[in-house]
Amino acid sequence: MNFQFSDKSKELQRKVRQFMEDHIYPIENEYNEYVETNMWQEYPGMEKLKEEARRQGLWNLFLPEDYGDYSAGLTNLEYAPLAQEMGKVPWSSEVFNCSAPDTGNMEVLAKYGNDAQKEEWLLPLLDGKIRSAFLMTEPRVASSDATNIETSIVKDGDEYVINGLKWWSSGVMHPRCNVYIVMGKTDFEAQRHEQQSMILVPADTPGVRVVRPLSVFGGYDPPHGHCEVELKDVRVPASNLLVGEGQGFAIAQGRLGPGRIHHCMRLVGVAQRSLDLMCKRVSEREAFGRLIKDFSSVRQEIANTRCDIEQARLLTLSAADTIDKHGVKGAKDLIAMIKIVAPKMACDVIDRAIQIHGGMGVCSDTPLAAFYAASRTLRLADGPDEVHMYQLGRNTVKQYLARVAETQSA
Repeated sequence: MNFQFSDKSKELQRKVRQFMEDHIYPIENEYNEYVETNMWQEYPGMEKLKEEARRQGLWNLFLPEDYGDYSAGLTNLEYAPLAQEMGKVPWSSEVFNCSAPDTGNMEVLAKYGNDAQKEEWLLPLLDGKIRSAFLMTEPRVASSDATNIETSIVKDGDEYVINGLKWWSSGVMHPRCNVYIVMGKTDFEAQRHEQQSMILVPADTPGVRVVRPLSVFGGYDPPHGHCEVELKDVRVPASNLLVGEGQGFAIAQGRLGPGRIHHCMRLVGVAQRSLDLMCKRVSEREAFGRLIKDFSSVRQEIANTRCDIEQARLLTLSAADTIDKHGVKGAKDLIAMIKIVAPKMACDVIDRAIQIHGGMGVCSDTPLAAFYAASRTLRLADGPDEVHMYQLGRNTVKQYLARVAETQSA
C-alpha cells in the first residue's frame, strides 16, 4: 500500500490549490450572498470560472476513464487530494466540473450508456453545458433499502411510462439541469434485486412536476437544491433505458461506491479548513489575559482534531486505492468504513471549530454553520450510517467465520 502521489497528481494538487487561492477564496462571500438572494439562479461569474479551470487543465478530474480532452484520466487515489482541496469551498467543485450528482451520473453514462445516450447526454455533461439530477429516494418508503422503491417504469410499445414520487433529488433546481436519471421498477414480481431499472428522463418531459424544494437545516442549498418531484404518466422512448430491464440495482451499486468516497474526500477538505480556521481564531483572540491558543484544553482539542482528520484521510486514500486495484466490489468494506467515519469525523471537527469561534461560529461570517449542515446531512445521504454499519458488521463476522473454517480444515 503506497500513498505516494504521482508527479502528475502532485502538479494538479499545486494547480488546484493555486486556483482556489486566486479565483475561489476571493469571491467566496460574494458567491454565497448572490445565491442566497437570487435563489435558483446561477452565479454570473460561474461560466468564466469554468473556462479558466478548463484552460488550466483542471476539468473532469474525477473521471478515471480517458475521455481525451474531456478527462484528466486520473485514478481515484490521484483524484482524492484534489477533491479534498475543492471540499474546502463546497460549491467550488462545479467550477472544475466535479460536483455531485453530475459526477456519479457521468460515471453511469460512461460505464453503462450506449453510444446514442452518451452523445445526447454524457458529452454535454462533460462539457459543463448542462447539469443533471439522480432520482432514487422516495418519501413513502424506507429508501435506505433501495429494493423498497415503488416508482413504476412500465413498457408501452416503444415507450416507457413512469409514475412515482421522489424526493431529495439534488440538483433539480439548477437552471442548467436538463436530465434526470430515474430509478424505478420494471418488474415487481422478479427476484428482489432484479426488479429495478434506470432510465433517462429529460427535465422538461410532460408529467414531470417539481413539487417543492426541500430545506436542509433551514437552508435550500441554492442554486441546485434538493427537491420533491412527482412523475405522473411520464413517457420517454424505450431507448432511454440504461443497459436493460432489471439492471438498476447493479448500476446503483456501481454508481454509489465512487460517489460515496468522493463525498468523503471532500469532507476531509471541509474538516481541514475547519481546523485551519480554528488555528487562526485561537491565535488572534484573547481571553482572561492570554491568547486562546495557550490554554491547555484548546491545545488538546486541536491535537485531537488533527489526529481525527489524518485517520480519516488515510482511510479515504485506502478506499480509493483499493477501488483502483480491485474495483468497487473488492473495496466495499472500506467504502462502508469511510462512509461511516468521514461524516461523523467532520461533524465533530466542525463542532469544535464552532465552539472555539463562539458566536461567530454559528453565523454566516464563517462557513462553519454551512459546513456542519452539509456534513450532518451526509450521515444520511448515500445510505445512512446504520445501513453501512449493519452490512460491515455482517461482512466482518462472515469473514471471521470463513477464516476459522479454513483454519480448522487445514
